[in-house]
Amino acid sequence: MLETQLGALLADPAPGVPEALDLAGSVDHALADGLARVSPSVFTGLADAFAGSPLRDRVAEAADKIAAGSISDEHLLALAGARSALFGAVHDALLAQADAALGRTRPTWPARAGDDVAAAGNLLAGSRSWLRELAITGWRGVDHDLVTTAGQIIAATLAEPRLRRLATLLDGLAAELRACSPIATMDRLPLRRWGDLWSRAMLLAQDGGRATASEPVSGRLLLLGADVHEHATAVQIQVHGILETPGAAPRLVRTSVAAPKVDTIVGPAVWRLFAAHPVLLGALAERLTLDVTDLPLLDSGDLVWSDAQAKAGPPADPFATARVLLPGAVAPAVPPLERHPARIGEPVLVEGYAADGGTFTLGDQAIAVDTTRLPSCGPLTPQLVAASQACIGLLRWDGGWSLQPVAVLTMVKRQPVATHTTDWALGPTDPKVVKAAAAAGDAVAVLRERAGRLLRR
Repeated sequence: MLETQLGALLADPAPGVPEALDLAGSVDHALADGLARVSPSVFTGLADAFAGSPLRDRVAEAADKIAAGSISDEHLLALAGARSALFGAVHDALLAQADAALGRTRPTWPARAGDDVAAAGNLLAGSRSWLRELAITGWRGVDHDLVTTAGQIIAATLAEPRLRRLATLLDGLAAELRACSPIATMDRLPLRRWGDLWSRAMLLAQDGGRATASEPVSGRLLLLGADVHEHATAVQIQVHGILETPGAAPRLVRTSVAAPKVDTIVGPAVWRLFAAHPVLLGALAERLTLDVTDLPLLDSGDLVWSDAQAKAGPPADPFATARVLLPGAVAPAVPPLERHPARIGEPVLVEGYAADGGTFTLGDQAIAVDTTRLPSCGPLTPQLVAASQACIGLLRWDGGWSLQPVAVLTMVKRQPVATHTTDWALGPTDPKVVKAAAAAGDAVAVLRERAGRLLRR
C-alpha cells in the first residue's frame, strides 16, 4: 500500500457515516429498553432518513405503529431492515473508499429469487415470535424464563438443513442472553452486537431470500494468509488467497474450515482439530500453491473447501504474490446481509513503514495496527510486528481504519525472515513451544480417548 493510498484511505470518513451510525444507535437503545416502552420521538429521525428511499412508507408506518404500541412482525421486519440498511450504507461508503484508495475493482451483487421455504413456515413463524418477544421486552428485561422459551423452536429449526444459518444464529443469541441473565444487573450491554444479531435473525426468519449460487472453478490458488477465529467452543480458519483460472483475471477469494472445541484446547493444539484437512494445512505451513479442481465458488468469493478437490503445488512466497497479483486482483461482491462495517477485512500489503507502538507510519500518515487479534496458535507476536518491515494484513474498520497483521517480514542477521499466523499448522517449530507442549500433554488426544471410552460403554 503506497503512502498516497494510505493518505486517501485515512482521510475524513465518507459523508453521512457518523449520522447513519447515530440513527442505528437509536434503534439499539430502543431494543435495550424494550419497544413496549419506547418514546414516540425515538424513531422520528429514522423515518426521516428513509424519506427518499423505497423503504420510506414501510419505515414511517412501522415507526408510528411501534410508538403507538401496535407491534407486528411486519413492523419489526421494517425496523430490522432499516437498521441493516443503515449499516449497509456505511459499509458501502467505507468499502468504496477503500477500493478507490487501493485501486481495487469489485462487481455488484447479482439479483436472484430466493429459495422456497414454505414447508418450514411454522419454524420461521416460531422464530419471529421469540424475536418479537425479545424486542417488546427489551434486553434489560430478559431473564432465564424468556430465554428458555426459545429452546423448542431452536431445536426444531436446527433439524431443518435449509434453516441452519438462522438456527445457529438464534442458538448463539440465546446462549449469550442465558449467560448474561438477569441482564438488568449488567453494568454495560453489548447493544450493537445484540442489535446486529437480532436484526440479522429477523431478516433470516422471513420467507424466501436464502438463495445462494455457486460455480465450479479449477485453477491455481495462491495463499496470502489466514485469520483465526477462536472461541471457547469453536474455531475457524479463514484463508485469504488469489485464484488464477484460465481466461479470467485473478480473483480475491476466501475459504474457511471450522471445528468444534472445548476451552481447554488452546495454543498450537488448535491445529490438531483440523486433521481432516491435511492438504490445506500443509499448504499453509509450507507456503505452497494449491491446484483446485471443480471447487464450488460462491458469489461472495468464498470457496467451499474440500481436500479431495485440491492438490499441493510448488512453493509460492505470499509476499511476492501480494506484490505482483494483489494490485490487479478482482474483489468479490458482498452479499446483502453481509453489508456491515464489522465484515470488512480486505487483504493488503504494507511496506516501507516505520513501526511505532501500535501504528505503522508512512510519511505523515499513520494507521493503527490491531495486534489483539493475533492468534495464540501461531508464532506471530506483537514484538515481531513492531520489528517488521513489511506486512500482509487485513484492512478493518471499527470507528476508524486499522490493520490486522497475518504475516510480517523482519530482518534477522541481515536476512529477511517471514512469519505467518499459520506457520505452526503442522505443529510448532519453536523448540521452546515444542517442549512446553510436550510437558503439558496432548489435550486433543486425551479428550478423543475419553470420548471413545464413553461411546464404547
